[in-house]
Amino acid sequence: MNFVKPKMLKLGYKIGIIAPAGCVEDENGTLAAKKYFESLGYKIVLGKHIFNKNMYLAGTDEEKLEDLHNFFADDEIKAIFCLRGGYGCIRLINKINYDLIKNNPKLFAGYSDITALCTMFLKNTGLITYHAPMFASDFGIINPSTFTLESFFEAFRQSGCKNIQAEKIYKQGNAEGILVGGNLSTLVSLCGIDFLPDEKFIFFAEDLNEPVYKIDRMFTQLMNIQKFRENVQGIILGDFLDVDNEDWLNNLFNELAEKLNAPVLGGFKITHDKDKITLPVGTNAKIKNNILSFDY
Repeated sequence: MNFVKPKMLKLGYKIGIIAPAGCVEDENGTLAAKKYFESLGYKIVLGKHIFNKNMYLAGTDEEKLEDLHNFFADDEIKAIFCLRGGYGCIRLINKINYDLIKNNPKLFAGYSDITALCTMFLKNTGLITYHAPMFASDFGIINPSTFTLESFFEAFRQSGCKNIQAEKIYKQGNAEGILVGGNLSTLVSLCGIDFLPDEKFIFFAEDLNEPVYKIDRMFTQLMNIQKFRENVQGIILGDFLDVDNEDWLNNLFNELAEKLNAPVLGGFKITHDKDKITLPVGTNAKIKNNILSFDY
């Protein structure tokens, strides 16, 4: 597949804000983030339905799709940021107009439940998206993380190569492929449809509030997929926050490393925590000397 890298984020650009997952309980974070980006010189356009509520969802599927499609169709909108995670994106993936997205590539960012959209955009359109901070959750808080902000704007404002040293080494080795992954439980929820790339890939994952046995089950489910086993060239592990047993988790990752004929590295700031790195999903990546390198 021909992968498409969207244009960099320039001052003065209009950014569309959507809420494709969980409902927004407090609008203050959104308004604070809007004020922050506007102070930097960007123009923020809030989606028509972002404050709608449908049980635990940010409106109906049709309302969320309307905001998504409208922003991709609008030539004045140069980037689309997601408001928050939660749940709901998997409800949209078979209803999305992927031709519209393919014909109007632009910056798209989010993490957690947004992993489903990033994964399916890459699979169906070749658009490189960004596993990146959320509009309200990360930018709309008091004293947002300087580390997070620097990583975010470095990824969106310039081209180049980023190198990140692993903090934990489960298995050494060299690898090369496109960078794919995100929230582990969201990715596993896609099992049953064709969501994995046909190309060789380096897989990254993070999660929170999941006991070790469920993390075991999710990685086992992925490893049971032939395409995953054949194409995975290495695994990059972020945070698995609030896990029930750290020793069991390390044992699980050591076991995973033994099963793979590929490097497995950990300790990366891919996380739901405050300090997080921004990763392009679909970009070229390498593992060498326990360092993850990827193109912006």
